[in-house]
Amino acid sequence: MRVLLVEDDDGVAAAVYDVLTAHGHPVERVTRGADALIRHRDADVVLLDLGLPDIHGLEVLRKLRRLATTPVVVMTAHGDERTVVRGLRLGADDYLVKPVRLIELLARIEAVTRRALAAEGTRPGLVEVDDVVVDLDARRVSVAGEVMALTNLEFEVLAVLVRHAGIAVSRQQLLDEVWGDAYLAVSRSLDVHLAALRAKLGRPDLVRTIRGFGYRLGT
Repeated sequence: MRVLLVEDDDGVAAAVYDVLTAHGHPVERVTRGADALIRHRDADVVLLDLGLPDIHGLEVLRKLRRLATTPVVVMTAHGDERTVVRGLRLGADDYLVKPVRLIELLARIEAVTRRALAAEGTRPGLVEVDDVVVDLDARRVSVAGEVMALTNLEFEVLAVLVRHAGIAVSRQQLLDEVWGDAYLAVSRSLDVHLAALRAKLGRPDLVRTIRGFGYRLGT
């Protein structure tokens, strides 16, 4: 299991490196979020610290989730509920608060890797709702056989709803997953992109508004 360790603390990195390599897992360490976004392609699992010197770890996680499905275990000193929830909503497969027990860390990353391998054959890349077909891998949407020209953000909003088809998704979760921070993102942007998305799809009942909460794709 190839591990990408994204950690700027030399002491923590050394301890993690030693326990993982002792159990036969090759480790590559980077200290910057920008490097993680490049080197993740060679890894089977990413261990991600949040307090990085160049990019906040949650922003790195959000970008990683747009690029790949590689399992990500967040390992950080930030253990407040808000940060944990945001990390999980943005796609973290597990979340450990420092100081981390190293044997537990080993067990956690082995578990998320097993789950990822088991899910490879079942992860839906193509989702159909009535005559609307969304290809998440190709980033293509068609309605009644006609391909729709969506902007990047319009597709990202639709993709979040597609991944939770039939389930209510809160406005906060949409803002977290698409824009990265529900407190900093301009809520009006979500309204604008949803309106444009509905207009382009021409299916007013496809994305339903749940008053006071958020939205749901499908009936």
